[in-house]
Amino acid sequence: MISCWKRRTRPCASSTSREGPRSSRRSRCRSAGSSPSVPQSVTPDRRAVGPRWYSHPYNRADLYRLAAGFGWLPRRGRLGLARRLGRFAPRLLPAERAVVRKTLSRVTGVTGSRLDALTVATFADFAMCFSDLVSTNRQSAGRLTSTVGRVEGVERVTRLGAPLISLTAHVGNWELAGRLLAGRAARTTHVVVAEEEARALERWVRRDGDGVRFITRSRPTVSLELVAALRRGEVVAVQGDRALGTRGDVLIPFFGWPAPFPLGPFLLASAVGVPLVPAFCLLDADHRYAVKVAEPFAVPRGGEEEAARAWVAVLEDVVREYPTQWFNFFDIWSPVPA
Repeated sequence: MISCWKRRTRPCASSTSREGPRSSRRSRCRSAGSSPSVPQSVTPDRRAVGPRWYSHPYNRADLYRLAAGFGWLPRRGRLGLARRLGRFAPRLLPAERAVVRKTLSRVTGVTGSRLDALTVATFADFAMCFSDLVSTNRQSAGRLTSTVGRVEGVERVTRLGAPLISLTAHVGNWELAGRLLAGRAARTTHVVVAEEEARALERWVRRDGDGVRFITRSRPTVSLELVAALRRGEVVAVQGDRALGTRGDVLIPFFGWPAPFPLGPFLLASAVGVPLVPAFCLLDADHRYAVKVAEPFAVPRGGEEEAARAWVAVLEDVVREYPTQWFNFFDIWSPVPA
């Protein structure tokens, strides 16, 4: 969740075009484990060698500590406070507000005051989801289920006897979704995450346990670890909505405009021969979560791009239904500034 208000600021020649030499299957498979999250940030004493994402100035440990401190409040009161703070956030983040407004315009087609209201609601929804994440990350998976109101299609996870890849996006409370689904799968779930710029913040939002193991995508052996986990019959959870700015990206129409998406999750699925299962955890109007698991689909060799298009179609449907829970605070259609 730390990485959600970020955007790239260093262009990569292949991030918005599929022209030029294509990488080998081996090199593309190596990137499979690093596709679901944002590009790796570089520490200040190292030269930037890849895309870098914008980080807002409020991404600080003391604010995470403050958010965790509100955990003693009853959930209803805590979410109400988070919602009010979130509604104030657009005034502090004008660049992100403009991007969210543009995104909502394309997704919903609304204009004027209705568009302004949806823009503010996006920040409010993010604040509530973030409050839940920070306040509940130490709770058991059993207690997490008390925040869930609806469950749709989760039997698809328990029914699959083979290993699988859970594919999600920065919509709703995606990190809680991983923990909830891990309990249903009854198998270790390896969640691929971005390496945070400030490692001290990780303890406020991520903690191994309840069958969930976090793997940073910057590990040199990440792809080998994921392949090994799948071959042991375990689960890998990845995010498929943020391109890396590499030759592993592919342009796919998203709400009528081409946007780059990562191909890595689909290369991993085809290489190991496991199904992809789209899954989401969304905040309903009653402030309880709806866990939605879509129909699994296989990825045959050579069918990775077609599978990516099928995934984007599923993602479109979810974002259309929950437009204020699409938590990408950068321009997904033009991730590299002109």
